[in-house]
Amino acid sequence: MVRAAAHVFVADLERPSLSDVDAHHLERVLRLRIGEVVTASDGRGGLRVCRFAAGGALEPEGDASTLARPAPAIAVGFALVKSEKPEWIVQKLTELGVDRIVPFVAERSVVRWDATKAERNLERWRRVAVEAAMQSRQRWLPAVEPVRSFADVAGGAGVALADGDPAAAVPSLESSPTILVGPEGGWSDEERRVGSGRFVRFGGSVLRAETAAIAAGVLLSALRESVVSSGKGREERS
Repeated sequence: MVRAAAHVFVADLERPSLSDVDAHHLERVLRLRIGEVVTASDGRGGLRVCRFAAGGALEPEGDASTLARPAPAIAVGFALVKSEKPEWIVQKLTELGVDRIVPFVAERSVVRWDATKAERNLERWRRVAVEAAMQSRQRWLPAVEPVRSFADVAGGAGVALADGDPAAAVPSLESSPTILVGPEGGWSDEERRVGSGRFVRFGGSVLRAETAAIAAGVLLSALRESVVSSGKGREERS
């Protein structure tokens, strides 16, 4: 990543233009000076170096560059939790580079919203994701999906359920690039039946729901970056 005073997202890298909110943030909050370097991304891997100009404008320098998105795509789903915890989860998963963030309602979820509130929160989460991606200098924006049911999210290929059972498998990108984290009350009997044979564990501690979601994101990101291994070979030797 180019050293820059700020990083922003724009709709068009050929004619980068700041939104009023972002222009205010750079000019009034970050107090950028005219001529300082700003990197702009389209949220799809494109990047262009710009200079901050008068009136909150961007003056591009050179050509835009594009990188392919890291593979495989990784995703974390979380059962709705109370308070501002969902925003915190979205923020941290974005910083970690998770590709898809999937909120859902589990059988034991305490939080349940009507369609209007769900849509309002989805808009807020997506803005939180953009802000977090700006702060962490991401080229790609995550897909923050609408709130769905457990049944909708649990049936896809490569989906595993986080569980504290010592018999659960160690996550791997080959078998579980998507990890679902349940509510504080845990998975119901029916959800456990649906997830039979697809449970993964992070360790021996009992984690809060929001902590488990971040742990899933950290682990998947580290596996993709080859910072850690899945431990498959270690298990086979034991």
